[in-house]
Amino acid sequence: MNARDLEVFRAIMRDGTITAAANSLAVSQPAVSKLLLRLEDRLGYRLFDRIGGRLVPTTEARLLFADADRVFRQLEALKTLASTIGAQKIGLLRIGASLPATYSLLPRVLATFRQQHPEVKIHLNALPKREIVEGLLLGDIDLAVTLSTIQAPTVRSEILAEVNIVAVMRADDPLALLDIVKPDDLEGRALISYGSHAEVGADLDEAFAASGKQRDLAIQIISSVGAAPLVREGLGIALVDGLVA
Repeated sequence: MNARDLEVFRAIMRDGTITAAANSLAVSQPAVSKLLLRLEDRLGYRLFDRIGGRLVPTTEARLLFADADRVFRQLEALKTLASTIGAQKIGLLRIGASLPATYSLLPRVLATFRQQHPEVKIHLNALPKREIVEGLLLGDIDLAVTLSTIQAPTVRSEILAEVNIVAVMRADDPLALLDIVKPDDLEGRALISYGSHAEVGADLDEAFAASGKQRDLAIQIISSVGAAPLVREGLGIALVDGLVA
């Protein structure tokens, strides 16, 4: 079903007859009939029963209509956006960001940006790094904010700031009195952190190994955003990026 088929099908469903649909589409009645027959032939089933000179939607047509109407409205919105961009009335910035950056850094940054550029639309996508890389390479994302640099020939990376690894614990934990928490201090404690396959996780493994310890996780997470609720429930101490603060 292409865009024209979608438009004709929607018009018939909405207007009830081929004549009314032809009038709303500003085309001839034979043209609408021909497009409908071609669509039904392509789909392999009837969309309307011809009863007493009237078109009665089939079950298949009713099932298709809700999504077809939604898709058509989205196409119309896309046409409007394309025209607006073509007229240079607005811009579009597509951002891919890791979850910690999305919830900690970007709200304040985007608030400032929107004050300076209120005409620019922003698409913000919180994604895993792998999907962010794919989006950049495919041209679906213009700008990315991640916890580690992206190594790709067509991507330019810039380090904005260094972020420490922090130990997140309940306020009544004895380790909360320490300024610095070391691997030795965590011996026998349930740890909440990233898996070894993650870049930050691999760095943590090396830090523990340098102290003659092994980082044994009780709960593995993929983002620091999920650490605080787990710590709050007393499930362990979280070793995560400092953006969680």
